Amino acid sequence: MSLLGTIVNGIAIIAGSFLGLFWTNISDRYKDTILQAMALAVTILGIGMGLKSEQFLIVIASLAVGGALGEWWNLEERLNAIGKWLETKVGKQDKGSVATGFVTATLVFVVGAMSIVGALDSGLRQQHDVLYTKALIDGFCAILFTSTLGIGVMFSAIPVVLYQGIIALMATQIDRFVSQELMDALIVEITGTGGIMIVAIGLNLLGITKIRVANLLPGLLIATILVCIVEKWERILAFSQGLM
Repeated sequence: MSLLGTIVNGIAIIAGSFLGLFWTNISDRYKDTILQAMALAVTILGIGMGLKSEQFLIVIASLAVGGALGEWWNLEERLNAIGKWLETKVGKQDKGSVATGFVTATLVFVVGAMSIVGALDSGLRQQHDVLYTKALIDGFCAILFTSTLGIGVMFSAIPVVLYQGIIALMATQIDRFVSQELMDALIVEITGTGGIMIVAIGLNLLGITKIRVANLLPGLLIATILVCIVEKWERILAFSQGLM
């Protein structure tokens, strides 16, 4: 079942968020420290991911073009609008904005190598170990995020399941069209591009910046397109040199 790992991941986020709702007997001072610690960990995770890029010009171009597209499409505002709509359904909360919890958790849980690699593994080989591991990590993070950001974190399970589920379903057919070499290159550069976004999320959580990270999300698509173009160009050059 291609979607098993994705479903488990979604359930883990919901379960972790549910537990986090009852973790209310902690003072704001402790919660602030926990959130700052998580923000630092997220930042370091993003730096590590960003450094995995083998063609950093692709990362730069992807973020620039993707950021422009994201601003044009106003993705950050659209995600916030969904969060605000959720807030009208579940009511106000003491821990903060539902929209903030939803957007922050969605970006953290969606943008990352494990989402892509795990979903591909589920679709291509029906192996779910990567997503099971991600489910444990996300579930634990959901507890801490929900305890500080509120119930909006729980709703991030929806885009996570949709995102990973679509990749897993597409992966059942993708090996017919994409070579393993190209797939490896795609994962590396998407990871590098996503890593920069993760760093931005960490900085936002620390209150250092206010980067509209959701508007950078098209960069993942641009990275995919640029890697395919570069790989095609390298093949053309290799073929032309072989004729000389």
